[in-house]
Amino acid sequence: MAALAPNIPREGWDSRESRVVGNTHKLLSIFEKFGVHGTFFVLGWVAERHPQLVRDIAASGHEIACHGFSHRLVYEQSESEFREETLRAKRLLEDIAGTEVLGYRAASYSIVRESLWALDVLVELGFTYDSSIFPVHHDRYGIPDAAPAPHRLSTPRGACIVEWPLATANILGYRLPVSGGGYFRLLPYWLSRWGLASINRGKGGPFIFYLHPWEIDPAQPRVVANLLSRFRHYTNLDKCEERLLRLLADFKFGTVREGLSGLGLLPGSASAS
Repeated sequence: MAALAPNIPREGWDSRESRVVGNTHKLLSIFEKFGVHGTFFVLGWVAERHPQLVRDIAASGHEIACHGFSHRLVYEQSESEFREETLRAKRLLEDIAGTEVLGYRAASYSIVRESLWALDVLVELGFTYDSSIFPVHHDRYGIPDAAPAPHRLSTPRGACIVEWPLATANILGYRLPVSGGGYFRLLPYWLSRWGLASINRGKGGPFIFYLHPWEIDPAQPRVVANLLSRFRHYTNLDKCEERLLRLLADFKFGTVREGLSGLGLLPGSASAS
């Protein structure tokens, strides 16, 4: 996670305890209980070390999408570095899962106004959709005036890609992030539920919700970090699984590919009604 990146150098990742397999299988069991299929944006670094986990996700009927290779922020890379790392991750995931990878999500939503060039690289590499743009103000990411609903987006070089931004709810003109992750842990459940339901009510459209496997693991080791990073990472870990169970009971979920196809935004899909 970016919040803890300064305290856990990338070159030392292999020396740390890995909990991603157990946590992900726990999520898979929860989704199976509710009959839910989702989209897993998988980090290439994880796939390289745990290929069977990627196969297990795909075999359970979930969509495999790309989260880059090493969780480097897009705006901290050159275009050539981003192209090389993203292509490496995409090819690896497709080889392991045996299926085409259509979707991409940047580490910490780091496709911002200054790194929109990355969208052209994604089109070049064969991605159909992106889900990296967060239409909010934040110290590390966000394009506050970006369109909040799924849409076709023109890239800086004139290509086209489908963008499904992270979910926000409108409160008196303010965009409240209700898309999951830290916001799901920090906000009271009733507020997250209200915000997500307001998106469904608004135009009858779908919303996108995300969660990390580590967020249902309150027993994870604590890392020494500054107060803000600890607050962002560890607050309400003990409540997240229970909230997730309530969310899965309160809403209907599917994969990103299914959602975009239902809206008529993917090639070959029916027109949205």
